[in-house]
Amino acid sequence: MRVVTTPTTPTTTTTTTTTTPHHPPTATTSGSCADYTGIRADLVIPGRGEPIRDGAVVVRREDGRIAWVGAFDALPPEYGGASIAHRVPVLMPGLWDCHAHFAAAGRPWRADGAGAAMLPGAEALTGAVTVADLRRTLEAGFTSVRELSGYAGYLSPGIRDGYIIGPNVYSSLTALSITGGHGDLQDCPLDAVLGYQHAGGQVQLCDGVDECTKAVRSVVRRGAKCVKVCSSGGVLSLNDDPEDRQFSDAELKAIVDEASRSGRAVAAHAIGKAGILAALRAGVKSIEHGCYLDEEVADLMKEKGAILVATRHIQESLLADSHEFPPQVREKIKKLVPLARSNYRLAIQLSVRIALGTDSFSSDPEHPISHGKNAMELQHAANAGMSPIHIIEACTATPPEVLGRYAPQAGQLREGYDADMIAVASNPLDNIGILTKPENITHVWKGGRLLVYKPS
Repeated sequence: MRVVTTPTTPTTTTTTTTTTPHHPPTATTSGSCADYTGIRADLVIPGRGEPIRDGAVVVRREDGRIAWVGAFDALPPEYGGASIAHRVPVLMPGLWDCHAHFAAAGRPWRADGAGAAMLPGAEALTGAVTVADLRRTLEAGFTSVRELSGYAGYLSPGIRDGYIIGPNVYSSLTALSITGGHGDLQDCPLDAVLGYQHAGGQVQLCDGVDECTKAVRSVVRRGAKCVKVCSSGGVLSLNDDPEDRQFSDAELKAIVDEASRSGRAVAAHAIGKAGILAALRAGVKSIEHGCYLDEEVADLMKEKGAILVATRHIQESLLADSHEFPPQVREKIKKLVPLARSNYRLAIQLSVRIALGTDSFSSDPEHPISHGKNAMELQHAANAGMSPIHIIEACTATPPEVLGRYAPQAGQLREGYDADMIAVASNPLDNIGILTKPENITHVWKGGRLLVYKPS
């Protein structure tokens, strides 16, 4: 029986089943303990650090933050009267997807980019479709996403205020690209692309230091919580090569410097080695894809404190089936994915810091890269040799760090952190594949509020 959540009034939600209404257990307390609610678990996985057998987490109702976490038999006296609202097999931080796009690709717009998506009013349809995508993402256990161009960032206030059920969204809104680069819509007239850009579309073309500086200021003005720059060519773009270097050193430095003035971290789409190294020298916080990573790149990443978001799920999914893309794109996929697979293994062996992200973009629920299937990235990490405890850290504790100064206190079960948590039907440390099936995510809390509940 699949359970979904539905909004009622702003800032409140109810949990219902697809058959009859069901209300999950709620805490009933008296006195000062009414300020707290507790969850007890056979196993608490904190996100970073050692798991706790027969553990408990106490949440402060006032602000939805964690007041205490530890072994249940060590519960401090001041929380001893708080009712245990839930008893679950496994409790852990909510998952993060560090690289996603919400733009209604596949349905209703073609996956390879559709001119219809640029027509007046198209954003209304995209937004409506994105609401469903956000819900599926949350139901899969993902309480936060970093969106690296897309429309979910514009819906974030609606999520915050309770009109929309979904994860926390930290969005770049758009991607900075040179004219003719990976972020350009290369099969559309330039004037049309610039019109789309000025109307708030997912394109931000900039050439030269001055334009790059202004582009950052523009996306910050629109509300971006991070900045994305394309420092190399891409796979799905039509007329560039992933090994191509894009943006000059001066342009990249201007982008990073301007972003840092407002506390925004910069994520670099960087596939080829030249683009990766240039982005790292400029001071970006994360390398997206990083397919040509080698020992030199790994050393510089560790020196700079940069984080790799490898997006292995999209790569393997496209290698398995890329029929929806044109021939030149399919050839790039065939060449690149085996290399990326090998170099991801190398990154793990060389202890490069990794945060997991999928590059999910499809709004077709049946598509392998659709929203709600985000946890498949965890399985690819396991296939590359990462241990379950490190996989969980890479999709809980590490991801907030890609946001720099905008990083929330989230991703770990620690005192003072946001109570963004999930309950799991069985132990993912024994089998990380448990997390890839949404039906195994039985509860989802965001800011201490239970938003998803799936009774057995």
